[in-house]
Amino acid sequence: MSDDHAALLRAASLRVTRPRLAVLDAVHRHPHADTEALIGAVRADLGEVSHQAVYDVLRALTSAGLVRRIQPSGSVARYEARVGDNHHHVVCRACGAVADVDCAVGEAPCLEAADDHGFRIDEAEVIYWGTCPDCTRGDAARTTPTPASIEHHSSS
Repeated sequence: MSDDHAALLRAASLRVTRPRLAVLDAVHRHPHADTEALIGAVRADLGEVSHQAVYDVLRALTSAGLVRRIQPSGSVARYEARVGDNHHHVVCRACGAVADVDCAVGEAPCLEAADDHGFRIDEAEVIYWGTCPDCTRGDAARTTPTPASIEHHSSS
């Protein structure tokens, strides 16, 4: 994968360095990861690397269009390698899990503003909010009475 990542960096006119390769690889392996998780992944690959180095690489990769930065309301910034297709995201209100959602309808920007105020719109960012399957199962487990809890409540 590192040869592919080196080619991506060169195509974006970025120097190929070990930190850039490690960060780009981490973003590909951990979609929607926050900076702390990416720092951990990079350190597992390279050993000691500063927070600032990872932040700088993420900024360069984002500016070059190799990485997309998203920041759902109430969340820290997260990064993904899926770029250029104007996809959207669904976020779990309970645990913060993030998943990709393909464009709602048609070509980018896939939504038409009621009033574009003279802007030439080329992208729409949509975040769907809900509860992920794991958290939904957890809610059901907490709210579904078990025979032991029914017995305990009826004996009180």
